[in-house]
Amino acid sequence: MPHFMSELVVHDDAIRENTATFARLTRGRLMAVLKADAFGHGAIAHSVLEAGANSIGVTSISEALALRADGVTAPILSWLNTIDADFASAVQAGIALAVPSAAVLFAVASASRATGTQAVIHLHVDAGMARDGCPARDWAALCSLAREQEATGAVRVIGIMGHMSCADSPLNPQNTRERLVFEAAVRTAIRRGLTPRIRHLAATAATLTGVGANFELHRIGAGLFGIDPSDSGTRLRPALTLSARVISSRELPAGAGVGYGLDFVAGQRTNLAVVPLGYGDGIPRDASGRAEVFARGRRRAIVGKISMDMIVVDTGADVLHPNESVTLFGPGDRGEPTVAEWAAWAHTIAHEIVTRVGSRVSRIHRVADTVNTSEQDAA
Repeated sequence: MPHFMSELVVHDDAIRENTATFARLTRGRLMAVLKADAFGHGAIAHSVLEAGANSIGVTSISEALALRADGVTAPILSWLNTIDADFASAVQAGIALAVPSAAVLFAVASASRATGTQAVIHLHVDAGMARDGCPARDWAALCSLAREQEATGAVRVIGIMGHMSCADSPLNPQNTRERLVFEAAVRTAIRRGLTPRIRHLAATAATLTGVGANFELHRIGAGLFGIDPSDSGTRLRPALTLSARVISSRELPAGAGVGYGLDFVAGQRTNLAVVPLGYGDGIPRDASGRAEVFARGRRRAIVGKISMDMIVVDTGADVLHPNESVTLFGPGDRGEPTVAEWAAWAHTIAHEIVTRVGSRVSRIHRVADTVNTSEQDAA
């Protein structure tokens, strides 16, 4: 039996509740974005589909193929691939592909002809982020080329997609500019003879703020896991709890320091507990000096720099015993820190906190009253 010292509990009920919330908000037009191992939450595709999502989005083809291997039959869209990606396998598996350039279009069409299977594609326009997607100056040409490939039977354009840069700030005028770019891109595609039936611009923030509304699909990733990038006030449930067991405790005399550089010096005698989680497990070192944990019913400060494999907790007059549980973050229902608080302490976003928890931490999927434990060893 594995000897786990730290564990990440994935609350399946919270993910299902959040999915149902977005299914209602989008009136059933919900694509669940499960990239990066479902934002670090693992194998939850069947849960989100049962709870109201009707399609799944990922970045790479390898992520999409893994979902097919897991028995997912719902539509899947992959939108971030190099021109030498395994488009043939994607086409054969019925995976839709985003096309941001002529080079990718020709690679997909070539794979289609080689396999004898028509590729389903979404043309991807850059609405203003200057990231992925076809630049506006090249868009008309891409649409014309896509129509030519449609005429040969190699591809079928079913969607137009984009992404918004400032959707978490609903009053930002950039939102209006990007909607206009996107709407113009759709009109251009139609003028070039394409008949896309699915338009999608909104991710989580644009859905919650409404700036990406009135299209046929919403791509929801972070929101499924209880993260609201827009602070809209929508009730979402955090879906992770990260905890570990105390390794050892010791008394620290007044005037003594802790950790590299001795950044923390005790003003009075106190007690310390060593917990086996550190930046090697995804705990952000930038949170040193600010972060807290939850133990014996109250918050406790992390003192000294966060190390690769451990943190040190100031427990005051209490002496924590080896194997006692310490919670780094969770839903916050018991008073424990949340992912949002850790993001603030580390000057980052909640997305980064949940996706960076390392492989040394065991994963436990809590489904209703059952618990499914992964075979990964803990730190």
